[in-house]
Amino acid sequence: MKKVLRLHTSLFQDNSVSSQLVQELTQSLAEHGEALDIVDRDFRESPVPHLDAERLQALSTAKEERSAKQAALVAYSDSLIEEVQKADVLLIALPMYNFSVPSMFKAWFDHVARAGVTFAYTDQGPKGLLTGKKAYLVSAMGGNHEPGQTDFMRPYVKLLMNFIGIEDLEFVTARGLNMGDDAREHGIAEARADIERLAIEFSGNHQPTEEVAA
Repeated sequence: MKKVLRLHTSLFQDNSVSSQLVQELTQSLAEHGEALDIVDRDFRESPVPHLDAERLQALSTAKEERSAKQAALVAYSDSLIEEVQKADVLLIALPMYNFSVPSMFKAWFDHVARAGVTFAYTDQGPKGLLTGKKAYLVSAMGGNHEPGQTDFMRPYVKLLMNFIGIEDLEFVTARGLNMGDDAREHGIAEARADIERLAIEFSGNHQPTEEVAA
């Protein structure tokens, strides 16, 4: 059984395309592969607090010197890290807000990225410690955005995941959702086609296309 951490980062409820698609991806993975043991972290129901001076002070205080409040603050960050450590697969519903990620996703990563726990500094530079995991990033965009041009979300999330050691990434992207009915329908259809393809690959039943000699 695969252990799955599923993150819902949208501020919307049932109208969130990214959440709907990540649910469809979950179902497809379960249908094509083994059973999934899912832990949900829903930012709509349990907002992730942004780091502030009090939380940073708690994290930098030695364990035996922390107050009860500081211990509770650190325990919260520890719980987010533990969810990732235990997961074999991450499914992240990730809408684009103003060309990048929702701010609470950045807050979540600020809690998860901890030197000596999820990454380490070495003579060769930082090294991610959360290896052997796979992540699916299911994004939704109102327009058509190219990575590195008006899309800073996908390159940024790839960098974040790689930084903590998660290098096996797959992106599912629904584009053009605010560009009219036809564009919206096309964008969702493309995303669903990617979901089906990835689910088949997840099951290990993917057969590469045979090359035909010219």
